[in-house]
Amino acid sequence: MSLIALQRDFRRHLLDGPGAVEGWIAPGALAGLHVYHNAYRVQLTDCLAETYPQLQAWLGGSGFVDAARHHIEHMPPSGWTLGVYGAGFDRTLAGLHPDDPEIAELATLEWMLAEAFAGADAVAQPPGAIAGVDWDKARLRFVPTLRIESARTNAGAIWSALSAGAAPPAAAILPEPAAMLVWRQDFTPCFRTVEKVECEALHMLASGKGFADLCGWLVAAHGEAVGVAHAGAMLGQWFADGLVAGCEEGSGA
Repeated sequence: MSLIALQRDFRRHLLDGPGAVEGWIAPGALAGLHVYHNAYRVQLTDCLAETYPQLQAWLGGSGFVDAARHHIEHMPPSGWTLGVYGAGFDRTLAGLHPDDPEIAELATLEWMLAEAFAGADAVAQPPGAIAGVDWDKARLRFVPTLRIESARTNAGAIWSALSAGAAPPAAAILPEPAAMLVWRQDFTPCFRTVEKVECEALHMLASGKGFADLCGWLVAAHGEAVGVAHAGAMLGQWFADGLVAGCEEGSGA
């Protein structure tokens, strides 16, 4: 029997699939094989529980274990470390709970926070740096841990309550589509649920557009007074949050 065939049979045994693994194991070694059978699931379930503590609290112990085992059976580890095994758990949950979208969004948020914690370092510009920038020509450079994902539910509020040890709100669909903004400030992963307009503004600037382009877009949509005020308010919030790693001068709008 080839090595690849042995490996496939062993994996089928771990996942309770049909296989001939017992045919090439000495009878006296079967007890040891069963240890691997149990340890495989336990270790991967523990790995997911460590990555998704608030999701586990939301689903409950048995609900989380059921979801974890389904994920383990369909998504074997593929990375060099177990630290990356949590990737894609939100997709598994979306398939298992199509009528409860907050579950997958809660998993997405926790995974983004974990990634932000391990992300590349960057020194954010202090709020006072706003004053020294020519905003007619400036292009913003955001910290590398910044990620944006769409949001339909109040998963952010649920996570915040669970993390604080408080009673979480009931799951709810947001009145308007929004987004979850995740980044790391110093050594602390952070997030905010933002409205559609701020999400679009961040995507615009991240794609290389200048701040003047953003102002022009907002003025065209809301009028000069409201548009400029909105741009200024978002800019101040981004600096206060530690999202801005630098400002570079371009050719203007």
